[in-house]
Amino acid sequence: MYDLIIIGAGPAGITATVYAARKKMNFLVISGDIGGQAGWSGDIENYTGYQFITGPELASKFEEHMRKYGIAMKEGELVTDLKRVDDRVIIKTDKAQYESKTAIVASGKRSRELSVPGEKEFKNKGLTYCATCDGPLFAGKDVAVIGGGNSALDAVLQLIKIAHRIYLINMVSHLTGDPVMIEKVHESGIVTVMNNAKVLEITGDQMVSGIKVRFDGEDKVLSVGGIFVEIGLMPNSYFAATLDKNALGEIKVDCHNRTNIPGIFAAGDVTNVPEKQIIIAAGEGSKASLSAFKYLNQRR
Repeated sequence: MYDLIIIGAGPAGITATVYAARKKMNFLVISGDIGGQAGWSGDIENYTGYQFITGPELASKFEEHMRKYGIAMKEGELVTDLKRVDDRVIIKTDKAQYESKTAIVASGKRSRELSVPGEKEFKNKGLTYCATCDGPLFAGKDVAVIGGGNSALDAVLQLIKIAHRIYLINMVSHLTGDPVMIEKVHESGIVTVMNNAKVLEITGDQMVSGIKVRFDGEDKVLSVGGIFVEIGLMPNSYFAATLDKNALGEIKVDCHNRTNIPGIFAAGDVTNVPEKQIIIAAGEGSKASLSAFKYLNQRR
């Protein structure tokens, strides 16, 4: 029986871990991977203390800080169920079952899919959801980035240094990311922005060779060697059926990171806290851990 189980090891989960370790709590961390979305980011210029750092570098520093405490961790396990039974929180994964007095859900988000013909067939065969991870594989090629927000713009800015030409396929009337990022995209000289464009199909043989889009009233196939899908994220809250969520599937929390179930807290991008930023997720993780500690002390 643990005092606390932390689900997820992104910025929120890792920060919760550091605070739990400093409070000498008996806890366990369960996560499919380490670093979360921080590890997918390109250049980061808005994390306090670092005027410039890449996403993988920041994720590495997070992990180094966390492992300093010699924590108990189940890496590579996926949580499938979370519920409270009497005074216990029961967590099931694809490999085992664990019990705790409290839990923090910090499971983050996952990439939203296009749901068009060819997407599943060409996943990891020229179609990817992470420019940071896979961008270098497309050096010198014509590529397409799908989306119009900061995630898509970040992917484009990474690919400008790698690809030959980039088609930015935006489904709405204008780009919605930060103005400074939009300016850099327009200044690059190798990006073709296609607003109000609709993706119809991913084409190819063994690997991606094109993308069919509807643009300016006609259907056309763009010849590309790679496609990066950046159309938003979905919260990893599917395993928490008993927790209240909003219309987007985000777990509802109060300012103390409490959910509707006593003893179960949530933090980071999986919650309804506005503005999905690394620094905000980290702060929410610390609050959740302190709230869990206070909850345990009050019960004792």
